[in-house]
Amino acid sequence: MPTALAIAAHPDDIEILFAGTMLQLAARGWDLHYVNLCDGSRGSTTMNMVDCAAKRLAEAQAACKVLGATFHHPIYHDMEACYTTANLAKVAAIVRMAKPSIVLTHSPIDYMEDHEIACRLAVSAAFSHAMPNLESDPAIPVYNDPVTVYHGQPIHNRLPTGELVVPHLYVDITNVIDQKLDSLACHESQKLWLDKSQGQDSYLETTRKVSAEVGTLSGDFEYAEGWRRREHWGFCGETDDPLADALADIIVDTRK
Repeated sequence: MPTALAIAAHPDDIEILFAGTMLQLAARGWDLHYVNLCDGSRGSTTMNMVDCAAKRLAEAQAACKVLGATFHHPIYHDMEACYTTANLAKVAAIVRMAKPSIVLTHSPIDYMEDHEIACRLAVSAAFSHAMPNLESDPAIPVYNDPVTVYHGQPIHNRLPTGELVVPHLYVDITNVIDQKLDSLACHESQKLWLDKSQGQDSYLETTRKVSAEVGTLSGDFEYAEGWRRREHWGFCGETDDPLADALADIIVDTRK
């Protein structure tokens, strides 16, 4: 069974940005793995860090269950994301345990550092999946199959400086949009937090609207998620494109 691993920063990022694509892969027989590198402990105006982390862990595990994925635990607190060898070793262990042929992760440029650092760690962990002299934590054997990395859209489809990001691939998620939102609804603690900190109003409706915007950009779909394939050097073959191959019947490819 082919495997896809989603590596994101915070509990709810996978649901907002990646879940529709993951559900479409699962419907085609793919095994899914799920990790948020941050524990969510600072994402509240009402809970202390310990209580917040526990609440958000439970929410993430519930959302992961909705997606039918294998859950991997976070490795650091919110706002403590750093590109270090110690953190890379932990993410490398997750990659080697999951043995994905697809890694889904954040845009290299996004609105906050936690997202960008999660992306960098995901990319380096995928790059080193067959590198025995990069020891993982815990120690997990390397594997030699190719890994293709795909970057999701930045928040609201724009760079921090406002420029629109146009994906390489648009994945139709119209038939799974309700299930995507069901997974996001598991993160009930985030409604108050996002309302107060970022003015998101209803985070479910915001996610629906952003998915509709990507659908409009595709020119074909009511709701969509967008992806950019990372170049192949050190990861996979030059023509490897497993996401496009797996979802060929529900994709618009702007590279053609």
